[in-house]
Amino acid sequence: MNWEQLLSLKRYGDTHKRLRKEQDETRLGFEVDYDRIIFSQAFRSLQDKTQVIPMSKTDFVHTRLTHSLEVSVVGRSLGRMVGKRLLEKHPHLKEVHGYQFNDFGAIVATAALAHDIGNPPFGHSGERAIGEYFKTGNGKQFKSQLTEKEYQDLCDFEGNANGFKILTETRKGVEGSLRLSYATLGTFMKYPKESLPKKPTKHIADKKFGFFQSDKDFFEEVAIELGLLQTRKGKDISFSRHPLTFLVEAADDICYTIIDFEDGINLGLIEEDFALEYLIKLVKNTINTDKYNALQTTEDRLSYLRALSISTLIWDAADVFLKNEEAILEGTFDRALLDKSNYKAQIEDIIKLSVEKVYRSSEVIEKEIKGYRIISDLLDTFCTAVTNSVQNVQTNYDKLILTLLPSRFIATTSCYQQLLQVACFVASLSDGKALDLHQKIKGV
Repeated sequence: MNWEQLLSLKRYGDTHKRLRKEQDETRLGFEVDYDRIIFSQAFRSLQDKTQVIPMSKTDFVHTRLTHSLEVSVVGRSLGRMVGKRLLEKHPHLKEVHGYQFNDFGAIVATAALAHDIGNPPFGHSGERAIGEYFKTGNGKQFKSQLTEKEYQDLCDFEGNANGFKILTETRKGVEGSLRLSYATLGTFMKYPKESLPKKPTKHIADKKFGFFQSDKDFFEEVAIELGLLQTRKGKDISFSRHPLTFLVEAADDICYTIIDFEDGINLGLIEEDFALEYLIKLVKNTINTDKYNALQTTEDRLSYLRALSISTLIWDAADVFLKNEEAILEGTFDRALLDKSNYKAQIEDIIKLSVEKVYRSSEVIEKEIKGYRIISDLLDTFCTAVTNSVQNVQTNYDKLILTLLPSRFIATTSCYQQLLQVACFVASLSDGKALDLHQKIKGV
């Protein structure tokens, strides 16, 4: 892979090449991408979607929106740090093509901003709930009407694939959805493969999948334009990651490691003294002990350690990327950047404690159970109404239910498209909207 191709400014429908040196510096294309996501309806809905604690009523627990903004900020710093060094190493990118180090920051920040845009309500349990409905619930009745990969798309419903759909799907009057630059779309594509085969290798890019069968053609177009290395051909396609995707992943890993931990402390799920000790171990080489000891409140101590921890991990992740740039460009670097961090042991200790005290807390589990039921009922109601309508056996109740389904989610083509659109509709709902809609269809 080569950086000039990877930094493509091309957008859906372009008939001419966009050159970096001809860009308006006051309205740079990569920054336009950021603006389009910020103003999108799908991004706004993240303000009421679970990060860790479903349907939390406290004002200090992170939602998908605040998490995405923080990941974007961290991603911007990572992109700028790496970009500055890459331009020194590859001066032709600046001298001949006009790229600046801020371009790298803008691309990573934008992809990071959108990284959770396709996630369903109720956190990762929302993804599992959609998948379980089609795998073991009433949705398994549709298996015979779908291809193997179409059925797998539904059984392993993936927020990353739904995010790619949201960012790129053409619908009437809206060509190419947000029409983001291909560089940004490529950086967003964390798992550039189909739903099958599942985990064919231990490479990090094969862990999940990144696009639905309905979006396969455009996915290939973006990957080929960017010069991503094709790792499988024929009936099963996959590509290597865009190098900057590793920085988006690192930004996400840094934020959820530190900030989910912080939420656990603020909620009282993790004891303050115990928790602060874990963070101090992470920053022991950079902490100013006099400054830390002068802080009087938990909030101030936690804020200081959080900022120092994130800064420490940003510098470390950038260093790992730059040391492994050649392998990353060759597609042979097969793990997350933090897996090679100098602080891997400390990170694992923090995550282990978060899993035990936060992710498996009774508050989280009880609300995830509630989310499972809500999503399963919504899918059953809407899938039944849609399929009954197509088969001309709809009841009056089905007709009423369909009035609640926005027109952009109504498919008139294949069974796969109809079911996928219903799944994507449910995934688009915020936690509060899903709860409200569930109460309506249940007559509560």
